[in-house]
Amino acid sequence: MTGFARASGGNGTYSWNWEAKSVNGKGLDVRCRLPQGSEELEIKSRNRTGKYFKRGNINLSLAVQETDKKTKFQVNRALLDQLVATAAEINADSDKIAPPSLDGLLSVRGVIETVEDEEDEVATAERNVKILDDLTVLLEGLKVGRAEEGERIRLVLDDQLQRIDGLCGDVERLAALQPAALTEKLRNQVVELLDGMPALPEERLAQEAAVLMTKADVREELDRLKAHLDAARQLMKEGGVIGRKLDFLCQEFNRETNTICSKAADVDLSRIGLDLKAVIEQFREQVQNIE
Repeated sequence: MTGFARASGGNGTYSWNWEAKSVNGKGLDVRCRLPQGSEELEIKSRNRTGKYFKRGNINLSLAVQETDKKTKFQVNRALLDQLVATAAEINADSDKIAPPSLDGLLSVRGVIETVEDEEDEVATAERNVKILDDLTVLLEGLKVGRAEEGERIRLVLDDQLQRIDGLCGDVERLAALQPAALTEKLRNQVVELLDGMPALPEERLAQEAAVLMTKADVREELDRLKAHLDAARQLMKEGGVIGRKLDFLCQEFNRETNTICSKAADVDLSRIGLDLKAVIEQFREQVQNIE
């Protein structure tokens, strides 16, 4: 879900620049930083972004500049009339004071005001259409960037799934040796407990060993774990929005692995179970990065 993109445009009077940054997120969170008064444009920007992405924290920023700015001037008639009237009163009191000149009056602060042309609603709407068109270009670029990052993550996930598959094979090989190991372990324990007493019948020993083997049997968990592996590979092959589905499969991976660890009857199987949990956690962390 990580990515960055830029896009720019203009209409002769205004120029604008879009930027988008995307990081990981459980859902879709779009945050906009647009010029003041762009409420309607912000709503449309959020909606359009939602059509491209389903997950990720996405920050959109838009900077707009006026490129063909024409400054006009106007006279503050009220202030000018007040100055003229004041000058007339002064002249009436003393004929020795020269009347004010036009240059002098116009140099008084506030008499000449600058006026900026305001964009009408039609022009604003047309400009926003072009800005949204460039937003589409931006989102396409962000999508490409996220896809490139996703391809790199896919290679990592493929490798981790292969490691999980290999560890499942190790579990299967050790599990096949467990019946004989359990029987021998039980036989030694019985001999130690009896300590010179008559030996336990072989039939009874076999029955007890069968009970232990049933409790230690991990074939069902292993079959389910392999099925989840196949499902994960199929999802990655299909592509699309698969992040949440893979996250769910990670939970299932952990569930089956925890059961295998709890049933482990020897140190080697316990060690492989812990290795499985470590790789599954690495897989889960990478899954958080994809949509």
